[in-house]
Amino acid sequence: MRILIVEDDPHTASFIVKGLSEDGHTIDQADNGRDGLFLATTESYDAIVLDRMLPALDGLTVLRTLRGAGNTTPVLVLTALGDVDHRVEGLRAGADDYLVKPFAYAELSARLDSLLRRRQSSGAETTELRVGDLELNLLTREARRAGKTIELQPREFRLLEYLMRQAERVVTRTMLLEAVWDYHFDPQTNVIDVHISRLRQKIDRGHTRPLLHTVRGAGYRLGLRE
Repeated sequence: MRILIVEDDPHTASFIVKGLSEDGHTIDQADNGRDGLFLATTESYDAIVLDRMLPALDGLTVLRTLRGAGNTTPVLVLTALGDVDHRVEGLRAGADDYLVKPFAYAELSARLDSLLRRRQSSGAETTELRVGDLELNLLTREARRAGKTIELQPREFRLLEYLMRQAERVVTRTMLLEAVWDYHFDPQTNVIDVHISRLRQKIDRGHTRPLLHTVRGAGYRLGLRE
């Protein structure tokens, strides 16, 4: 899943990003409300973790602006303000859930899972990706091809999720580095080649029709077209 974290405290942000990344999610970050609002309105996310007290633009203003624009992405608000009035204010502004600091990562993760299950049951957005006979369930984190389960490491899951979201499009090395590895430059590493090779073995081995293609001089493409 792709999740946006809008949090100005570097320790809290690092704590959240580390946990979610280790769980295999793709993370974007902003440390102020203005940048967070820009990302939330120009990119597509499965969920947003939004601090209430932010520089440049406070969290509730960000939230009200998103809801006013028709953005229905699930939002989990984080705050040090834990009294009932503040929680009610946040929920009325459009928050889907509210978590008071300090918190355990396990609770944050469970609340995000709950939000995504709710969204799936409401039909707002699918949490299963399909390309041909390849399926990826974003909630159970299971991959299958032709009904057979594929065992994926967290980074392989993130890579496959990104490729499936971009199905039939050519994705460059730079795009993969930024989306899957959070690198904003090419460190001259073969990490992409290694992971693509492993992923290709897992999803294409034993099948007559390959899905993961190398586009010479451009990048990679996941899809049914040869």
